[in-house]
Amino acid sequence: MTSVDGPGAPHQEAAGAGWPAGAYPHPVEPDRLTRFVLRVHERAPRWAVPLAALCCVGMGVAYTLVSDPTRSAPDAAPSCLLKLTTGLDCPGCGGTRALWYVLHADLPAAARHHVVFVFALPFLAYLFVAWAGNQAFGWRLPELRISPAMIGGFLGLWLAFSVVRNLPWAPFTALYV
Repeated sequence: MTSVDGPGAPHQEAAGAGWPAGAYPHPVEPDRLTRFVLRVHERAPRWAVPLAALCCVGMGVAYTLVSDPTRSAPDAAPSCLLKLTTGLDCPGCGGTRALWYVLHADLPAAARHHVVFVFALPFLAYLFVAWAGNQAFGWRLPELRISPAMIGGFLGLWLAFSVVRNLPWAPFTALYV
């Protein structure tokens, strides 16, 4: 089968693939790294990935507890690049402090720093437990059915919150962290 690609440039197409033969070689055998990853994946126990994810979350929580983000110096430079360059709170600004207050069971203070994060945290925790329980132990917890419209609505709410918290007028200045 021949095809023309540009002015008078015939070439062969791969049978059924629709790509020119030789332009994108498709390896018959996977490379070494791919074979290694597939071998490790086949041999790994079911609970390895949920445990690795739990370790990552645990390290984030441990960092938050050790660093105590609520006690930074008043004249300390912001660590957020957006806040450093523009002076505006980024969409995640206050999330670490909110997590610190959630871990210390002070929900009003946590909501003061990032109410959207505090709202989303129980849903995220349940989604993680349902996924990890299914992966590791085969648990079948009731699924949260989150539609694309709900995700879009949440992201829209988060965007609106990010804009509103940067407005320089009362009552929006109360959201400034």
